[in-house]
Amino acid sequence: MATAAVLLVSGCEGLGDDSSSTGAGSVPGGRAADPLKNPDGTKPGLAPVATNADKAEARKLIGELSVKGRGPKTGYARDKFGYAWMDTADGVPLARNGCDTRNDLIRRDGQKLRFRAGSDCVVIAMTLDDPYTGTAIEWRKQHASEVQIDHVVPLSYSWQMGSSRWPKSKREQLANDVLNLIPVQGRANSAKGDSGPAAWLPPNRQVRCSYAVRFAQVALKYDLAVTTADKATMLKQCEDR
Repeated sequence: MATAAVLLVSGCEGLGDDSSSTGAGSVPGGRAADPLKNPDGTKPGLAPVATNADKAEARKLIGELSVKGRGPKTGYARDKFGYAWMDTADGVPLARNGCDTRNDLIRRDGQKLRFRAGSDCVVIAMTLDDPYTGTAIEWRKQHASEVQIDHVVPLSYSWQMGSSRWPKSKREQLANDVLNLIPVQGRANSAKGDSGPAAWLPPNRQVRCSYAVRFAQVALKYDLAVTTADKATMLKQCEDR
């Protein structure tokens, strides 16, 4: 299932007032990056893949995906991928930086960040330009579920496509790899569930090719196949218009 864990601020008990500063973790301008130019996922958001040349590059990338049928979900559980938002999943960007994965992502994609008093990690408020819906979300911890972290390749999907046979350390990498994670509108993430691209695409049509590229980048990095229908849908999103 696409991650349904919400952006609850860790350690928020007993915070007292919400005095905070902008901190060093903010992303200047909050500008979204084209996934073709952001292969490690460390830059924010999902900018549209706009030119025909870039769309051709996107189709070439998606064309490298192998295909197979989606297997059973038997045995799947979220904890098979480690506890949520662990900072100790070695081998992925931003691991062991003293800030959990969830807050790393808020800092990567959010603008106008406000931090918990005395922290340069725990975000209590931000503005998010949600790529999936094309809307701006004024997020506050009091309404945490308005923003959720999406696993682009859902963990359940990966389980059905072969991660059930991986060592747990590799599953922990997939679950915490910033390449596979995007803060988005909670309702959109819930609607996606554990769907592949043939069953769900972002409502914002401008980023559908970008979403397909990111899905392919993750699948290729982790040697995951996709279904035939998913690959065909992904290629279609990146056709010349």
